[in-house]
Amino acid sequence: MPLVEDSPREDNNNQIPPATLDHDNEAYKEEHDNDNDVPVNKKTSFNGRLNQYFHTAKPTSSAPPALPSTKQPTTRTSSPLKRKRTTPPTSTSTSATTRITRSRSRSSTSTPTSTTTTSSSPRPRKPPTPPTTSASDSLLTDTIPPNLTLLLVGVNPGILTGITGYAYAHPSNLFWKLLHWSGITPIRHPPSDTYKLPELYNIGNTNIVERPTRDASMLSKKEMDAGVPILEAKVREKRPEAVCLVGKSIWEAVWRVKVGRGIRKEEFRYGWQDEGMNLGRVEGWDGARVFVATTTSGLAAGMSVMEKREVWDELGRWVIERRKVWEMEKGGGSDGVKVE
Repeated sequence: MPLVEDSPREDNNNQIPPATLDHDNEAYKEEHDNDNDVPVNKKTSFNGRLNQYFHTAKPTSSAPPALPSTKQPTTRTSSPLKRKRTTPPTSTSTSATTRITRSRSRSSTSTPTSTTTTSSSPRPRKPPTPPTTSASDSLLTDTIPPNLTLLLVGVNPGILTGITGYAYAHPSNLFWKLLHWSGITPIRHPPSDTYKLPELYNIGNTNIVERPTRDASMLSKKEMDAGVPILEAKVREKRPEAVCLVGKSIWEAVWRVKVGRGIRKEEFRYGWQDEGMNLGRVEGWDGARVFVATTTSGLAAGMSVMEKREVWDELGRWVIERRKVWEMEKGGGSDGVKVE
């Protein structure tokens, strides 16, 4: 008897009917679509008890997803440029234009308007004021009588001095203040007393250059050097006891002329100079001693007022002693004189 292989025993419980499988698949899809969870087949999962071993990740944010942008890029469309057609002028149009132009020019020439006349006439300009540069424009004159105790020598007259004729007339100039502070004059005089100083204190005044300028720096070295022989001639003729050069630049010019070169920095000093540099020396007279004082101009800011006073005070002490001798020789005093 032939052996018949036993077919594997089929368990009806393990077979899933097709209808049931289709039904379960539809239930799975419906459950998955509605709950967004793991599908559960109750027949194959022991009535859903295996569902507890499934792990599902739930979304943590409830914000709706961003919608894609619906904005569409815009494109520019450019239309081609249209060129205008230009027709060359004909001989007829040219002649007509020429006739019109000639007729217009004739009419404008025959009947000028007030507007054309006004625009064509130039506006009158004021003539420029000529600068004061010549010596004849200065009204200041020298006050150098013979045998002065002190002759004050300035650089040149300023503009206001040249107009008024009074020495150191600008209000910013410290000349008259320094004369009083140092004791050279017992009272402070105004610039209008320029020509009274020889009679009151035996003090005179002159300049190395006569041409007035706004500032002494406008003078050249050549012009300054040319005034040195003229100054020495005045000193030689009038023979003052001492000469005060009001400003460093005057002494530099005298040094260049007498020594033949510029003065070195270590050679310059304010105050009394060596007797070998006396001015106006001639046979029988040793000349006038030279005292170099600071400038009194308000434009010069190289030294303070106190530094200038220290230099002028040295000269003032000498003048006070010499004035006593002069007053005794004259037979009268000038202290406390009030000048009207």
